[in-house]
Amino acid sequence: MDLLNLIIGLIILVVGAEIIIRGSVSFGRKLNISLFAIGVVIVAGGTSLPELASSINAITNNHADLALGAVVGSNIANLILVMAATTIILPISNITNNQINQGWINIILGIVLIFMNYLYFNYLFGIISIILLTIIMYLQIKKGSINIEEINQNEYSIIISIFFIVLGIICLIYGSDLFVGSAIIIAKYFNVSETVIGLSLVAFGTSLPELVVGVMSALKRKVDFALGNILGSNIYNILGVLGISSFFGTFSMPAILAKQDLFFMLLITLLVLAFMFFAKKLGRIYGGLGLIIYVCYMYFIFT
Repeated sequence: MDLLNLIIGLIILVVGAEIIIRGSVSFGRKLNISLFAIGVVIVAGGTSLPELASSINAITNNHADLALGAVVGSNIANLILVMAATTIILPISNITNNQINQGWINIILGIVLIFMNYLYFNYLFGIISIILLTIIMYLQIKKGSINIEEINQNEYSIIISIFFIVLGIICLIYGSDLFVGSAIIIAKYFNVSETVIGLSLVAFGTSLPELVVGVMSALKRKVDFALGNILGSNIYNILGVLGISSFFGTFSMPAILAKQDLFFMLLITLLVLAFMFFAKKLGRIYGGLGLIIYVCYMYFIFT
């Protein structure tokens, strides 16, 4: 029953994210809000809204280990599960310098998280993270790596737009409560730490939007978009999800993450960057290797 509630909560989260995106874009256009502002909020955070909602819920209920495990686990899943599934369907052969730069940003942020073992996540971390995220998004849009002209063109009346936003927020609140609550019960039932559940079940669940985007992009033969979405989502998870979550409470890095999982995330990021930099592509070799690594990683954290 708890596993079913976990799945239902995730579905509500994803639906809520989609509804709030549609409402926000339409509302922004009706009020003539700049495309940059819409781009930062929607393009950067769209697929990361489930992570954000579940993290805020976990932190406000004193389960920060679950939230941090979910962010780190989601980044790992994005790099080796989502990227692997995408490249197996269609290799990514057009690697740009800007995508390589995004890879370097991911590495720098991974190192920052390792050093956060000696500090605390609080409002100061949140302020710095949001400023950095805004700067990065501005540079990405300026370079054209994010085409804000391609944002959903659907427009609704202001009343309908506000209704969508409110409904989306309700879905995110209710969905995250059901999702996180079920994850905590499952962790207690199997007598494993909340960090492990965050790294596995919660991370996999909240990475499903990226997985769907990646697979659909590959089927439509637009894998360059998938790569940018994955690298951008990982940046947003650290700066956006953890940054915003830091305003809802002060918390620290779980010891188990600092000792192994953060270094594993950094190693995987270096592996992706090595393929991008030296091979100039992410092909089916990387895809097969990524799936094997992810299965082995799941086995390792549970045993």
